[in-house]
Parts: sequence; structure tokens; C-alpha cells
Amino acid sequence: MRYLMIITAACAVVLPAYSHHSDAALEMDRVLTLQGTVTEFSLRNPHAYIVVSATDETGEQREWTAQMGSMITLMRRGWTRDSLGVGDEVTVELHPARDGRPYGLVTTVAKDGVPIGVAVPTETLASAEPGDAPRATSVEGRWIVDRASLAADYPGGLDQLMLRDLTLTEKGRLAYEAFSQESEENPELTCVPKPTPSMIVYTDLYPIEIADNGDQTLTIRSQYFDDLRTVYMDGRAHPDPSVRTRTGHSVGRYEGDTLVIDTRNFADHRSPYQNGIPSGAQKHVIERYRLIDAGARMEVEFFLEDPEYIVGSMTHRRALLYRPDTDMSAFNCDDEATRRFLPSNLLEN
Repeated sequence: MRYLMIITAACAVVLPAYSHHSDAALEMDRVLTLQGTVTEFSLRNPHAYIVVSATDETGEQREWTAQMGSMITLMRRGWTRDSLGVGDEVTVELHPARDGRPYGLVTTVAKDGVPIGVAVPTETLASAEPGDAPRATSVEGRWIVDRASLAADYPGGLDQLMLRDLTLTEKGRLAYEAFSQESEENPELTCVPKPTPSMIVYTDLYPIEIADNGDQTLTIRSQYFDDLRTVYMDGRAHPDPSVRTRTGHSVGRYEGDTLVIDTRNFADHRSPYQNGIPSGAQKHVIERYRLIDAGARMEVEFFLEDPEYIVGSMTHRRALLYRPDTDMSAFNCDDEATRRFLPSNLLEN
């Protein structure tokens, strides 16, 4: 008999459990174990989904929608479109929705008792033989996080990092508390990327590519949501503060062997850190990129301030691995998949 069992969330998360929206609507301190039959499996960006029909101990049969990471991150861990099919018997562990609906964020999936997609992507790991690691001669190229550079207390995704490390002004606190994912003011309901410094934080799961265009500009591209930025290297100043865009205006220079990028002129954003903390006209980000380990790695640091919403500033540092052969295929965000976490009554509106 298929069943549901609630257990304490003491196990390690095997699948990348990051979501493109905040986890506030989920019971992240609990894991629900489902045993049932797959009725749908969709591998898309920004989220793949499994729908599982399971019968609980009261005899009620329900269809549970289980959210996973993006197609790109899952495929890097060994998933394919043939990993699951309708009719497969599976065991799924997930963090359930707080509102009681049959929805949750996946931690593990097993078919026939065998876990699916548990391998850590090799491109995020330092080479076992450092002498054989590919090496860059400049910051140009493709880069992804060196997981060994993340502190033991690293909290996870962008939303968790920013909640931990940002101190909010009263205006920021009130806006954060008033925010609802289940409203049209939530920018996560569209396939629009988040502004800097999210691109750096998302190297946890997706590579970035830095290119010198030869016309005194650099471009920085992230595989996450196909985000693209232009950095002006010709010594120009920022435009008038009234000229504001989602990505802001970035100017760069070299200080010795360090690329320094200064970005201002950001447009207002209701939830740039995917948790309801806003950003405004005074937002300012400085990034520093410097090769280390003879070009096998690059140290990246960002400094963030936004006095309208943040008290003081925030600094974050990590190392990236040079991985010139890492896949940079298009993200191709799916409009339906990015809204599927909403309750059905809101999806119909």
C-alpha cells in the first residue's frame, strides 16, 4: 500500500534544492516521504516537476506536485528525459508547502530503490591532479564555483545568503514583511533575471562567461536565466542617476591584476534577492575578479550597499574554477514552469 510518512528533516539534501523563489512558503524543517506512481515528469527551466499519485494512511489518494531544480542542473547530475516515465513507482522526499496543499520541494528521488541524480557535477570540484587543471591567462573564459571555497556555514541559495548577511533599514524590514510570493508584485513569476550580484551567487549551480569584445567593453554572461551584462572599459563615467536599468550601468578598470567593476543606476526591484528585500536607486555594487593558483581558479568578491533598504554594507567572496569546456547552453526559461509553485486558484487568475 502506498503511504505518506512525515519525518524530521535530518538527512542531507541530495538534489540541488534551490528554488527561484523564496522557501518561506515551505516547511524546510520537515521532510515528507511519498511512495507512489508517477503521473507526470517534466524536465524544464527554471524547474523540473514530478507529479506523484499517492494514498495516505486515511485512504485518500492525492496527486503531489514535487518541484526540483532546473533542467540544466539536473542534467549535470545525471538526469535525462528518460529518467522517469508515467507509471513508474517512486519514493520522493520533499519539503511540503505550509498551506497544506499537495506541493513540495524535492530532496531525493528513488526508482526501484535506486536514487536518481545524486552525482556532484565534476566541473564544480577542484581537479584531483592540480597540475592537470586547465589554466586561464586572463579573467576571460568560463567559470563555475569551487565548492571547497564556500564556508562550512554557507546557507545555500541567494535568498538564504542575503537574509543572513543583510541588515535591513526600517523601510527594508517593512517591505520584506509585506512581500508575498503569491502576488503579481513578485518578479519571480516572470522569466526575468535578477540583477547583480545574483550572477556571482548563482555560480553555485551555473557557470558564467567573461568575454573581451575588443571594443573597450566586456560582457559577462550567466547560464542562469541567460543573463547578460555589458561592462564599459573606456573610462566613461556613469550616466545621470535618472537613467536606470534592471542590470544597472557597469564600468570597469584594472587595478594591477584585478578587474574592478563598479555598477550603479539600478532600476527599482521588488525582490532582487528572491526573498522580498527590495533594492532602489542608491544601490551600488563593486566586484573584484583576480586570477589565483596560476589561473586554475579566480577569486571573486562583491561589495553591496543600498542605504534605502540596507544598513551598512555586505561583502561576499568565493573562488571560481576555470572550466573552458563547461556547457553554456541556453536556459530557455518556461513561463508555465516559473509560475507553477502558485496555488491553483492564483494560476487561474
